Amino acid sequence: RALGGAYPTIAALVGAESFAALARHFWHTHPPLRGDVGEWGGALPEFIAASAQLADEPYLADSARLDWAVHAATRAADVSDAWPPSLDALSNTDPAQLHVQLAAGAAIISSRWPIVTIWRAHHAGEDFAGVRAAFDASREETALVWRDARFAVHVEALDAAEARFSAALLGDHSLATALDAAGDA
Repeated sequence: RALGGAYPTIAALVGAESFAALARHFWHTHPPLRGDVGEWGGALPEFIAASAQLADEPYLADSARLDWAVHAATRAADVSDAWPPSLDALSNTDPAQLHVQLAAGAAIISSRWPIVTIWRAHHAGEDFAGVRAAFDASREETALVWRDARFAVHVEALDAAEARFSAALLGDHSLATALDAAGDA
């Protein structure tokens, strides 16, 4: 049940019986190391990627990475009540000296598969026809996961420039470096 709570998309994709078998096998090879089973399961995406039985479903590992990022965002530290600096800093400070810190729990997951579309079909009530169309188009997606001040977790698809920009910010690079990474976009 704990693993299913962290990986609801994977549980839905493989079905209850197969997920229970996967969880049992995962438990035997990667048992919990802490008393809080809510912290257990971070190795499941790599476990899935290495599984010969799941090789025919190569999108599962990236979908698991997205599920884990959502799970981690729900458990992230609360957002600070401190007010961010004024936007005036953008007009009077060299962007190479500015750093934008995204909220705790923010993550980017890049995939060769339409993982955001898959996730939304299972969690946001979007149409499964969109998943089929995304697979037919061989659409790659990069997901941005974050939690807002109201504790709601969001999953958003990023285009290539947004992904490079966000990855630079998450990598603690300056605003100037992040803007350069985004390119002309």
